[in-house]
Amino acid sequence: MDRRLGSAYSERVLSDAMVHPTIMVSDMARARAFYEGQLGLKVVREAGPYVFLRAGTGQLALVARAAVTPGATTLCAFEVQNLRATVTGLRARGVVFEEYDLPTLRTVDGIAQSGPFHAAWMRDPDGNYLGIHDSAR
Repeated sequence: MDRRLGSAYSERVLSDAMVHPTIMVSDMARARAFYEGQLGLKVVREAGPYVFLRAGTGQLALVARAAVTPGATTLCAFEVQNLRATVTGLRARGVVFEEYDLPTLRTVDGIAQSGPFHAAWMRDPDGNYLGIHDSAR
């Protein structure tokens, strides 16, 4: 093996690879109704038990499991140009946003200041947290 090639490759092993969050779901039909129907994501391929959906220039994968224990934190986040308009549009599709009134996080109409972002959180049908935020200010 040419060590120079190996060294150059090892420096960028994953830098050119597409990354996608993998989200466990207990009922694929219900999950697809949410991710496709309510969030508006498009299926790019199915490879049972996986369904890959396009989100902007990235993808996320749904994988069917008999039982799902949702994580306690955000699994993935979507960056949008106009957070308030996006939240309004998703609410019109039946998406419910989380409300927080904590010392470190407070939402007003579902939207919070989170570091340099304004952000909102929702849960999928299995209780997995998904975030939406605007560009850093």
